Order: sequence, then C-alpha cells, then structure tokens
Amino acid sequence: MSLSTPRRLALLTSASLALLAGCGSSSDSADAKSAPARVAVVASTNVWGDIARRIGGDRVDVTSVINDPDQDPHSYEADPQNQLALSKAKVVVENGGGYDDFVDRMLKSGHNDSAEVINAVEVSGRTAPKGGELNEHVWYDFPTVAEVADRISAVLAKADPGDAGAFAKNAAAFKAKLAPLEAREAQIKKAHGGEGVAITEPVPLYMTEASGLVNRTPAQFSEAIEEGDDVSPRVLQESLALFSGKKVKVLVYNEQTSGPQTEKAEAAAKAAGIPVVPVTETLPKGKDYLGWMTDNVDALASALSK
Repeated sequence: MSLSTPRRLALLTSASLALLAGCGSSSDSADAKSAPARVAVVASTNVWGDIARRIGGDRVDVTSVINDPDQDPHSYEADPQNQLALSKAKVVVENGGGYDDFVDRMLKSGHNDSAEVINAVEVSGRTAPKGGELNEHVWYDFPTVAEVADRISAVLAKADPGDAGAFAKNAAAFKAKLAPLEAREAQIKKAHGGEGVAITEPVPLYMTEASGLVNRTPAQFSEAIEEGDDVSPRVLQESLALFSGKKVKVLVYNEQTSGPQTEKAEAAAKAAGIPVVPVTETLPKGKDYLGWMTDNVDALASALSK
C-alpha cells in the first residue's frame, strides 16, 4: 500500500522530532552528569545549619538535626533519620563542648570516617575557667562565629574545589554582616558597661559579656536550670533578691527551658519593673542567624535603656 504525500511528510516530521528530542535528552543527560553533586552537610542545630547554607549557597544540601524552636537541645534524642543523614554527610558542623555529643556517637556507629567535622567549640579555643564549667553556647560569641564561617568555607572548598571562590566570597559577605553586631555590643558596653544582669541559663553570656555587663546570678542557680536540676530554696531566694533589691538592670531568660523556678524569676523581675529579654538556643521560625542575633542585641540594648 502506497502512502500519500501528506502522510509521508507527517511520518518524516515525527521521525525528525523524535531524533531531535533524542539528541536533546542525550545532551541534557550529559550536562546533568557533568554537573558536580551538591555537598551533603549535616549540622547539629539549625543555627549552624543556617550559617553553612549561607556559605555554601546552592552548592550544598544542608540537614539540621535540631530545627524545632520548641525543642530543648539538651534533652534531644536523635533518631534513625538523623543516623542516615550523618552516615552520608561529607561535612558535619557540630557545636561541641558536650552540647551535641550524639553527633560523634552517630558518626561512629554509621561508620562515616571520611566526613570533615567542624567542632565550633574547638574552633573557638574556649575552655572552662578554673574551677568552673565551659559555656558551650559559642554561637552567641560573634568572633567565634566568624572563625567557624571561615572553617566552613575551607572545608567546603576541599569537598568542591571548583566552587572554592564562591564559598570564600559568601563567607566574607557573612562576616561583613556580623561586624555591625559587634559594633552594637561595643555601643552597649560604652553606655552600660559594669551594670548587672541576671540570667536563667548561661546561653547569652558571651553576648552580655561582650556588651560589658556583669552577670550577678548565683552560679548554682543557672547551672541547676541548665542541667534540669532543682534549685535549693536558699539559692532561689538569693536569685530572686536580685530583682527585689534592684541589683540587676535586666533578666535574660531562655524561653526553651522554662519551668517553675525560672518562672518565679521572671515574675519577680516583672514585679520589680525589671525588663525581661527572652532568648532561645535555636532559630525561631522564619528567622535566619543574622536577623535573629540582630533582634537579640537590639532587645538587650532597648531593655537596658528603660
């Protein structure tokens, strides 16, 4: 049976389109294969995860193990999904200092010896004071955060040398935005240096110390709250007297570990007309690290000016 001219043209056209489509698919497949895979990064909290994402940009896939603003990181229990992510990670950013020991345990049990691990406390060089305990909340220490940003850039460049320039550029841009936060702390120190502050936990101490404020909270109080222990009646009364006696200008309150004793401190501060500045250990919903810390520093400055 012979085919009409229109029928032959239709078949030729279909064959041509199929051939072109086939060529395009082959080219696209080749491009996809030539494009480097994104670097798998796992961070213990969304704080370090956000910073890693800012530096890595679209060349990284970041998983933050703790990312719920209502979750107390001290009592967090990692799950099999976290184990899987850590077993495949090329880069791991942990806080260290005993804060997130589950990361090291899961890396070991997942037999991931090749991951580049960044320990923020080790990068900071911070150690426990003589007779005291290490304050592991180093993400409130802006110079440390800048050093960690540089370390993330260097490790990502090792994993993806072709994008090393982009990582360095992103780290520099991030650090440039940290500078105003340090300048703001210096302004607070100039205006309020030497004034007393109370805390419920050591979480914000690097920020308050850089701002020239003196922590007057009994160590037994903040340490007990951090460890989830009861505060003795004597220490509780001594802590509450800071507010009734007007010995502090502000209470910096960790919202993520509130309980009866911290609530008593908050109530005593408000009753005495002392401002309360809430802080958290992980990013609030809808915030990035820089915006979050800007809010924290501004809230501290505003409270001290009342």
